[in-house]
Amino acid sequence: MPLPTRAEATTLLHSHVQDEYQRLHAEMVATGMEGYAHHFGEDAQLWAVTGLLHDLDYELHPAAHPGPSLAWFKEWNYPAALIHAVEAHAYGYHDFKTLPETKLAAALLACDEISGIFYAYRKMNPLPYAQMKASSIKKKFKEPSFAAKIDRSTITLGCDKLGVPLDDHIANLIRFFAPLN
Repeated sequence: MPLPTRAEATTLLHSHVQDEYQRLHAEMVATGMEGYAHHFGEDAQLWAVTGLLHDLDYELHPAAHPGPSLAWFKEWNYPAALIHAVEAHAYGYHDFKTLPETKLAAALLACDEISGIFYAYRKMNPLPYAQMKASSIKKKFKEPSFAAKIDRSTITLGCDKLGVPLDDHIANLIRFFAPLN
């Protein structure tokens, strides 16, 4: 099976993930990834689909995530770049030790966890993403008690590997997420 379109990936996501937050999370990550693909002149479909599918197995197999997804993606002959990115986004969890070696993998690491900070911030301050201030998101990023389960170190690692400072990353995501309002 070749790489699915974004619409096909969304259908696949909905067949594996029933939780509305997890679906929204996947969409946010995909939107951030697609924005970065355009920013770096990369394949927007590959980057968006990687974002949509990166947690495909999480709801059914949280303790093994992303192992089952990686097996499915290999079986479905998805691109090695997508497989590497999904594996690298689990760096430090469940004995996964693959560091992000590509911009795609670094972007996934940078976009994944921080989308949870954006989500929590928006729950507190229900305003459109386009009206958010990067300084406010950064302040929440620095507060360990805010969205306490978010692993800030993986976001920082992703930003470092991507070559985008955290302040710029937050500003970029505000811009990328604006259409989600």
